[in-house]
Formats: sequence, C-alpha cells, structure tokens
Amino acid sequence: MRAITVRPKVPDSAALDDMPDPDIAQGSILVRAIAMGVCGTDMEIVRGEYGAAPPGADRLILGHESLGEVVEAPGDSGLTAGQRVAGIVRYPDPVPCASCAVGEWDMCRNGRYTEHGIKELHGFGSEYFRVPPGFAVPVDASLGITGVLLEPTSVVAKAWEHIDRIAGRTTWKPRRVLVTGAGPIGLLAALLARQRGYEVDVLDRVTTGPKPDLVRALGARYHSSSVEEAGTDADIVVECTGAAQLILDVMHAVARSGIVCLTGVSSGGRRMPVDLQQLNRELVLENNVIFGTVNANRRHYTAAAEALGAADRGWLDRLITRKVPIGRWSEALTHQADDVKSIITF
Repeated sequence: MRAITVRPKVPDSAALDDMPDPDIAQGSILVRAIAMGVCGTDMEIVRGEYGAAPPGADRLILGHESLGEVVEAPGDSGLTAGQRVAGIVRYPDPVPCASCAVGEWDMCRNGRYTEHGIKELHGFGSEYFRVPPGFAVPVDASLGITGVLLEPTSVVAKAWEHIDRIAGRTTWKPRRVLVTGAGPIGLLAALLARQRGYEVDVLDRVTTGPKPDLVRALGARYHSSSVEEAGTDADIVVECTGAAQLILDVMHAVARSGIVCLTGVSSGGRRMPVDLQQLNRELVLENNVIFGTVNANRRHYTAAAEALGAADRGWLDRLITRKVPIGRWSEALTHQADDVKSIITF
C-alpha cells in the first residue's frame, strides 16, 4: 500500500513509500483511508523537530487526522463494513497511570502514551490502517469529506469541556468569548462557542482570504489588529496561536474571574521581558484561571461528532480550502497564503 512516511528527526525525509499492509496485531478493525488532515504538527515532524517511529522501525507513517471506511471489523465492535470512522490518536500507556486507567489518556501522568503518526505508532497517512475496538469513532456519512475534521474538533471539544467545568465555580455566567487565531482550531473553537450561545470575537492577522468571512458566517466579529481592538474584558479567551506576545496580552486583557485556555504550542527559543510580579498580582487579585490543553479522549471525540453534526454543512466545506490527492501529497505540506485547512485524499 502507498503511505506517506518520514524518518523521525531527519529534516525533509518525507516520502511516498510502498509499505506492507497493516498487521492485524495493530488492531482488528481494518479501515480504508478516505482522507487525512494536515496540521502544523505534521509539518514540524517533516522538518525533523520531533517524532518517533514504532519500535523496530526506522520510518514513521505520518498523519493523525483521519477519515476512513471500515473494511472489516469484529462482530462485537459495534461497527460494520462500509461505515465511516476516524481513528483516535493517543493510546494509554502500558502501566497504566491513574488517568489512562479510566480512559483519560489525554491527561496521561507519566508520558508513556503512544500517538498515531507522532509517537511510536504508525499514522493514518496510508491507504489502509488498523485500530483496536474502542479506538475507531463513527462519523456521520452525511458530513462527507468534512468528517476528517473530527480530530481537530475533538481537541476543541476537550478545551470547552474544561472551560465549562471551570466556569461552574461561580454563580455568574460568562457572556463573551475572544478567540485568538483563525486557523482550523480557532475557527472550530469559535464554532463551539457560538453553539453554546456566546458572543464571539475572533482575532487574526490577515485581512483578506476566507478567514474573515468564515468568522462572520458564524455570527461572530472578526478583528485583525490587536487584543485591545478586539475588545478587552472577555469572560473567556481561547488562545490558539502560541504566540508569546499574544499570550501575555490576553492574560492582561481577560475580565475579572475570567478564564484563559491555551491551545497553541509555542515554538520556543524566544525570550521576552515579563513583569511576573505584576502578572501574578493581576491573576491573583482578579481570580483568573489560565490553563493549557492538548489531545482528546473518546468522550471528546463523541462531543466533537455531535458538534459537527449540528454545524452548517456549507460552512464546514468552506473550512477545507485545499484537497490534494495522495500522488501530490507534498503540496499539502507546503503552506499557501489563503490556506485554512488542507487535506490529502486517497
């Protein structure tokens, strides 16, 4: 079968290879790939920044955002041939830790988890892949190709689950949300905020292309200058860029008793002067909460499927701005000016 592979931590080693069909030891559910989503994580792995091949292998099959069709599945799996599914990315560690033991592998305590296409598990960037029962999530066929958005939506669903829990500490109810970054995660965060009935402002750098219209189509407000221009005193901020200055800006700008959720991963290597005493004073005296979140467990994938099912199909279609066939896979890994979400089709 054809598969997009990379030699982990070797820059620009990605290639379209012939690989053996997946072994049943990898899971009893065999899936034929329909599409693979591309995100910054994939590009970082191709650049050699991180990644780990399965034990005994020197190459890693790329891809952690998937959409496929079941070819075969055990009778007790709840899945049938022809059904559309997405694979869960992270698997629990073998110990397991307290979180992994109850199915919350996204909150693994000891770091011994594995991840498809990232850490010690082949990814979904191949014509066929296998997953164990419980790690294939049904996707509504009516979503069409936009079903490939399930994994990034699961990350946002987890973020919102945790925000909702934290917001429950007070009697007053949040009203306004600021999302920084209008990439796929930011736009999906805005979608789930609007589904919760919040007023939403989205801040990004671009002034042209599809992003402003995608934000406005949600009934949200789009801004392209600064946090101040987007409006301070948001009750909830979902930060999706990982940009250091923007992170500091939203920490200062969030309303009293507000919540800042950090979903963007910073690149590191940049030092900035920060008045930590003043920042600490503000956070303490204003009862603010700042937390980070990454990955998702099955509960979040289920919530993501519900959110996508409730979304406007036309809006979801517009979120996918490039569909690249597997034979031209490398084009999808090169960012273009008006990209929002690029996918590889099989």
